[in-house]
Amino acid sequence: MFSKSQHLYDLIYQSFKDYAAEAAVVDEIVRSKSPGAGSLLDVACGTGLHLEHLATRYTCEGLDLDEGQLEVARRRVPGVPLHQGDMTDFDLGKTFDAVICLFSSIAYVGSEDDLDRAVANMARHVAPGGVLLIEPWFFPQAFIDGHVGVVTVEGDDLHVVRMNTSKIVGDRSIMEFHYLVGSAESVEHFTETHDTGLFPRSSYERAFEKAGLEFEFDEEGLFGRGLFVATKL
Repeated sequence: MFSKSQHLYDLIYQSFKDYAAEAAVVDEIVRSKSPGAGSLLDVACGTGLHLEHLATRYTCEGLDLDEGQLEVARRRVPGVPLHQGDMTDFDLGKTFDAVICLFSSIAYVGSEDDLDRAVANMARHVAPGGVLLIEPWFFPQAFIDGHVGVVTVEGDDLHVVRMNTSKIVGDRSIMEFHYLVGSAESVEHFTETHDTGLFPRSSYERAFEKAGLEFEFDEEGLFGRGLFVATKL
């Protein structure tokens, strides 16, 4: 996924996402549903940018498929247990008062069957009375086929331009990212392709229902993509 751009991940996303503010909203939602919540699992935690803020509020753990991102997260949140695993089949042998899966990471599952498995697996790690938050990817009607996106970031040592094209192929959204990375020594160009599931809202809702969860959908969410808020009885 981010194998080539790993060293740029934090620089790019911290340029337009307020992780502290998002963590505060997550905390507010969790507390509203489960006031006594004390433990939290961040599924697809990436480099730990949300965990950095949530770990001051909860006893946290994190999980991600990408070992490279986990290496960064371990440096950022050294006291937080971090696990390498796939969201569809990980088993930590415990439950948490809150389980979260943010920044549309759920879209990297391979199919609607995998979506069902991922939601069910996360639900199994939620304690009775606990909360599951999942931030979806765009629904098909909101994804713009042919959209061109541009992000420009100036760091201390690097200047980065990331441009991507977006297209719909069946039930997938395909984004071809082109990076120009400039330093005092050179300008580097490389590409990455991100293949994500373009699932309708009904597919997410079906997955929550099959997992036996009560849920609601916040249209705005943390980042304009909406947020599913589910509780386990």
